[in-house]
Amino acid sequence: MYQELVDKKCKLAVIGLGYVGLPIALEFARKISVIGFDINAGRIEMMKNHTDPSNELGKEDFEGCDIQFTSNLDDLKKAQFFVVAVPTPVDEHNVPDLTPVKKASETIGKVLKKGDYVVFESTVYPGCTEEDCLPVIEKLSGLTFCTDFKLGYSPERINPGDKQHTLANVVKVVSGCDEESLDEISKVYELVVKAGVHRASSIKVAEAAKIIENTQRDLNIALMNELSIIFDKMNINTYEVLEAASTKWNFLKFYPGLVGGHCIGVDPYYLTYKSSELGFNSRVILAGRYINDGMSVYVARKVVRHIIEHVGDVKASRVLVMGATFKENVSDIRNSKVADVVKELKSFFVNVDVHDPHASSDELQHEYGFGLSEVNGNDYDAVIVAVSHAHYGNFDDRYFSSITKPHAVIYDLKGTYRNNIKSRTYWSL
Repeated sequence: MYQELVDKKCKLAVIGLGYVGLPIALEFARKISVIGFDINAGRIEMMKNHTDPSNELGKEDFEGCDIQFTSNLDDLKKAQFFVVAVPTPVDEHNVPDLTPVKKASETIGKVLKKGDYVVFESTVYPGCTEEDCLPVIEKLSGLTFCTDFKLGYSPERINPGDKQHTLANVVKVVSGCDEESLDEISKVYELVVKAGVHRASSIKVAEAAKIIENTQRDLNIALMNELSIIFDKMNINTYEVLEAASTKWNFLKFYPGLVGGHCIGVDPYYLTYKSSELGFNSRVILAGRYINDGMSVYVARKVVRHIIEHVGDVKASRVLVMGATFKENVSDIRNSKVADVVKELKSFFVNVDVHDPHASSDELQHEYGFGLSEVNGNDYDAVIVAVSHAHYGNFDDRYFSSITKPHAVIYDLKGTYRNNIKSRTYWSL
């Protein structure tokens, strides 16, 4: 399979062209012939015009690529190596929603041929690829696993907005259903991953490796958030504590903050869901999720208490929230915990303006029920700097004084302006 792809006698198809799939497709398309497939025809048209709907890649990233963008199922039949990169969200009850990955499995089942390879990149719980996706593919294709086609798993490590840790320079974990598939899949990924690959012993091991990467980060951030709550009650600045503790050689540098996005705030629930199915109820992982999911309410209510103390009439108060995306310098609003801050503020009838230089107002309106506005007036009772976009980096005490009342609080979640705000009450996590 590897040699046929290199010789362009075979094609590789990427199913799902979002934040993960499109960079993978374009990277491969510089080496081999690629079919980029997405069910959203509007997004396909944008990519045909060298436009990334996610605003992560520039037009130059499409140049020199041997790729066909399509939403036509018949075009997929030309491929022999399939990479699945569809989202794996949770529902409103934090239960894994496997609908996209199962739909992708159905798509593959309709076009799969003898000798083909299928590799999943979507984040799932250990066992999902073989227990949930494989039966769908076998049923619709009429082919036999390992005998007629090969299966693998290689978890994505795409970090939106990160221009340093890209697909090419981060080690790729790969796995296959047998030694032959592991070798072939590894060689295919080595075409584009300069940092090399790590060959996992099984598909389940690769699935588990991916899910604990983000679970570990989630737990460490949860500890920082809990410490922040405790230190606030002691009138100690958390960032000063962390600076002091970081002078020890083996202290791990994590910081408090809102934990959203499509990975850290979601992946742990896949692991705890599967654990529960197996009869073990997670305590530590869910405790971390409880802390992190509660930080938006904590932030909003702390601001509301300040308003009640200094304004009295909450309905007459105005709050500016700076930043709406799930992290800095990206346009991605998926699972943004800033939306929960806004929702909680509005539940107290606070008047809220939201500003963000990267997010789409229409997308926010559609997803969360509020849009963006410009910074309006000089009478805000509180400013929440929720996302530390570079755009906000040069703001100073004079700026915040110019848009707020004298009693206002500047709640700088990431500590960007620590020691620089003197004329207004200043908080950070």
